[in-house]
Amino acid sequence: MPCTLGDAIHFGGLILLVAGGLSAALLTSKLSARLLIPSAALFLVAAAVSSDLFPSLVVSIGTVERIATVALIVILFDGGSSIGLRRFRVAAVPIASLGVLGTFATAGLLAAFGHWALGLGWITAGLLGAALAPTDPAVMFSVLSEREIGGRTGTILEGESGANDPVGIALMLGMIQLATHADATFWVVVRVFSEQMAIGLAIGIVGGLLEAGLLRRVGLPSAGLYSVRTLALAGVVYGAATVAHGSGFLAVFVAGLIIGDVRAPFKEEIEVFQEGLAAIAEVVVFVALGLTIDLSAIGAGRWAEGLAVAAFLALVARPAALAPLLAPVRLRHGERLFVMWGGLKGAVPILLAAFALGAHVPHGARIYETVFVVVLASVVVQGGSISFVARKLGVEMRRVPVTPRASRSA
Repeated sequence: MPCTLGDAIHFGGLILLVAGGLSAALLTSKLSARLLIPSAALFLVAAAVSSDLFPSLVVSIGTVERIATVALIVILFDGGSSIGLRRFRVAAVPIASLGVLGTFATAGLLAAFGHWALGLGWITAGLLGAALAPTDPAVMFSVLSEREIGGRTGTILEGESGANDPVGIALMLGMIQLATHADATFWVVVRVFSEQMAIGLAIGIVGGLLEAGLLRRVGLPSAGLYSVRTLALAGVVYGAATVAHGSGFLAVFVAGLIIGDVRAPFKEEIEVFQEGLAAIAEVVVFVALGLTIDLSAIGAGRWAEGLAVAAFLALVARPAALAPLLAPVRLRHGERLFVMWGGLKGAVPILLAAFALGAHVPHGARIYETVFVVVLASVVVQGGSISFVARKLGVEMRRVPVTPRASRSA
């Protein structure tokens, strides 16, 4: 049945609203460059303010979880392929140690702070620690995408942000099981984490190798279809790993690493498509997460609590967790400090807090609001100071022209 004129006008208004909002969001990239604040912070705050002014924009936690999951599939796959196996091998040991051991150590220190300083129960403090332990690939890839960092520090930070997200997500899923089942013990956290990592890694390797073979050997009738096929295969890898009770996020990141250095037809066009899609995904995920925040409901006490956690995380927990892991790595002292400072928080911690809120864990709203404040402080303070800190620590950093990755590495 054909739509009426009124239906067409209403639908056109929705298209205008979405397209106008996306255009405005993309234009903020120039503003964020002038203000030295990552665009993620602007998206997050603008969406949160908009949801307060226009309550009809508020979306449910369940919807946001789905949106953020799809966005992270795109971001992690693009992040893995932007690193590639060649760069990954150079810094594989620190990436793996920071991604796994560093995430657990940071979560543990945050849990101790939450329990002793904030008076939270151990399980609630553990949920808060698990949510805030991983760094964020959307912010890290965005902040570092237009900058070339000398040595291995850039690769370590990018690789860590891709590797520790699956670790943090698996840890949070285990903690939620512990928090929502009265008869559960900490063994459930170990079991869930082990399953997620082992299955996700295996399917990521198999999926990446199969995709690399398809890219090299199987032609398609149109150049545009190569980009679509790559994205579709990333979805297949994620879905297969998740259905098998593994980490789909780890699987797509590993698959991206494997195909990152593969020579294939239309590789440059595929990379341009992936970068553009990842940029849109970053905008979408921060806007969606911002729409779940009720700024008027966050009291002064919660802001103070969040800022205290952010300061402890940046100045105590992350440095203490990473210092012994970075000690054997051949980096200058300034480079080690730069890696410690560069652990930016973003969409992933808010998504993990949304998991806890959606699972109706005790004090879920408090966790969610605190995580929002921590993320906002991290993106603004740490993200905005990244270039300044690099200069002060003697880390070589320069802006690179906006070109496809293949052209940059040529």
